[in-house]
Amino acid sequence: MRPCLVFFASFAVFSLPAQTPKEGSFVISNFQFASGERLERLNLHYMTFGTPQRDAQGHVSNAVLILHGTGGSGKQFLNPVFADALFHDGQLLDSSKYFIILPDDIGHGGSSKPSDGLRAHFPHYGYADMVTAEYRLVTEGLHVNHLRLILGTSMGCMHSWIWGETQPEFMDALMPLACLPVPIAGRNRIWRKMVIDDIQKDPEWKNGDYQQQPHGLQAAIDLLIIAGSSPLQMQKAAPTPDAADAYLATQMKQRVAVNDANDLMYATASSRDYDPSQNLERIQAPVMWINSADDFINPPELGIAEREIKRVKNGRFVLLPITDETRGHGTHTVASVWKQYLQELLEKSQH
Repeated sequence: MRPCLVFFASFAVFSLPAQTPKEGSFVISNFQFASGERLERLNLHYMTFGTPQRDAQGHVSNAVLILHGTGGSGKQFLNPVFADALFHDGQLLDSSKYFIILPDDIGHGGSSKPSDGLRAHFPHYGYADMVTAEYRLVTEGLHVNHLRLILGTSMGCMHSWIWGETQPEFMDALMPLACLPVPIAGRNRIWRKMVIDDIQKDPEWKNGDYQQQPHGLQAAIDLLIIAGSSPLQMQKAAPTPDAADAYLATQMKQRVAVNDANDLMYATASSRDYDPSQNLERIQAPVMWINSADDFINPPELGIAEREIKRVKNGRFVLLPITDETRGHGTHTVASVWKQYLQELLEKSQH
């Protein structure tokens, strides 16, 4: 069967002056994963703003692909700290001028994921599978043959490096936010393995066939809270022992309510095949790569970014200093902190 595109009614999460987002589902039949496993029906949920425009050669000239992080979805970019700074009239990614694509990756949001019913029998996907699905959504589903920009945050940041290497002429510019273009190792791999082990080694997990969320999910979320934290912001939010205890209790309650153990375990494990370090020289598009100095997941003291950016022919690396505005790893979605570099990138890559 051919992949099909399904539209359905939607409501805007917040008000945009130009237009409201459209939601859709792109279905790929008999999708084969790199592991050799297959899924009879892979559903990819997405949102879009705007309308594709084509140049004289027939290339779409205004499409922007924005990729989310582990455990997130395209809807996270409707948060005012991101959308209000970028999508409104006159902003850098004015939704009346650009065709903005916000997909939910495999295992995330409204796309196919273990909690839909297959649980731990869901195919074991990796980043290569996710980027393949993103590409098919863009090209087959939305009929976009060129991207003005790929902007990726966290996991999406890592996906943007893969896009740049595997489809070097498909985009005009790349903006990776909050990642490193090397295999996930050291502390970064260790805390991820802890998340996976906390779930899998809990007897209540029952090989994925639990009837209620195992307690291992809470242990996994403990690690996620720390990994995504900013010491400065956390100290401000919890300046006393009682405030810190209350902060943790609130975070745990909120996160347990929206997470599934199998989904989280699969999403965390999906980074196992990530390694763009061998082919950075293949990237043709200008790259504006941004990390934050208070990022626990990508600590600047490793020196990896300064080393690897030398191999990217049109690349620039910016390390944001710690300020009252940075949010640790989550700085990637606080667009006001880094949007001046996006403006520089768009100007540099304009044809």
